[in-house]
Amino acid sequence: MTNRMKKNLALTGKHRLYTLTRLIFILILSTLFACNQPENKRANQNSAEKSSQPNELLKQPESALLAGMSKAVCYSGFRSGQHPDRGDGAVNPSPEEILEDLKILSDQCGFQLIRVYDSGENSEMVLKVIRDHKINLKVMLGIWLRAELSNHETCAWLTEPIPETILQQNKILNLAEIEKAITLANDFKNIVVAVNVGNEALVEWNDHKVAVDTVISYVRHVKKSIKQPVTVADNYKWWAEQGAELAKVVDFVSVHIYPVWEGKDIQEGLSYSIENLLEVRNAMPQATIVVTEAGWASISSEFGGRASEEKQLQYFNEFMSFSKEMNITTFWFEAFDEDWKGDPNNMMGAEKHWGLFTVERTPKKAAQHCINLERFTQK
Repeated sequence: MTNRMKKNLALTGKHRLYTLTRLIFILILSTLFACNQPENKRANQNSAEKSSQPNELLKQPESALLAGMSKAVCYSGFRSGQHPDRGDGAVNPSPEEILEDLKILSDQCGFQLIRVYDSGENSEMVLKVIRDHKINLKVMLGIWLRAELSNHETCAWLTEPIPETILQQNKILNLAEIEKAITLANDFKNIVVAVNVGNEALVEWNDHKVAVDTVISYVRHVKKSIKQPVTVADNYKWWAEQGAELAKVVDFVSVHIYPVWEGKDIQEGLSYSIENLLEVRNAMPQATIVVTEAGWASISSEFGGRASEEKQLQYFNEFMSFSKEMNITTFWFEAFDEDWKGDPNNMMGAEKHWGLFTVERTPKKAAQHCINLERFTQK
């Protein structure tokens, strides 16, 4: 055997040993990977399940949508110099002004469902304008409940007890309001799709407190008198912590959520809103949920930089998209700025600046987005 042959045989032996070692190494790695794969897969599955859990808990069937719609808006329409009755009579929008507003909401923004807060003259005119002009809008009709209890101990702006004579008078007015709502719901049964009994009349900080048992009795009376579903609108926290008995009586639970009022900036807007809804869902797993108020102020002396048109636009897009995915009807608060609200000496106060449009009917960024989207879908 020549030296070259011995060298070649030596190289072949080394190659075989290298190849064998490499195969053993690959086999060990493959075995380790195969052993770890189920654990990794389970970890990924657990992570996915955890991230999708809120959606699974909050997702409702399409039948839970009010009038089959997820996107809705709150409307009262009071312009500068106008206001509801604050003790010395109301200054209401004209039929022409209401018509202009409803065409903006329906034709330009694509809303087909609005919420009004009472059954007074202004709300009745809204229903008449929709009917007479055949506007493609449905209405959630409100019943405004005045104070039947003096809530001066927990309401920051009630500085003294409400006189008992006023409370008794309010009860009479509330009963008249209820009967008026029943009449309107029956007269405009093709437009009114639900009736709401009381707005934030149960939370501890309100100035128009009504006892829960009284509200329950009102709901039962209205349900016997109309064919539409009946609800009560209040803060999500009240529903989660105190709403169990009322939830048994209403046809669906109507909640209000405002992350910006609770110190949240836009980065937490959607996630905190979902947390709010989960509180309600966990407290009443079988209830149908409707969000009757959710919004973001565009200007606010109270919120500082947390309020802006850009952040309003972002919250509108994020929360309304989430609501659509979850089949949760959501009434955006609100359609138009109303400068009669809040402190008359503070024109930058948040209460005046929740609208998609300014009080002059100029579209803000969120409204312009709606208008552009509606134009695109109509092409």
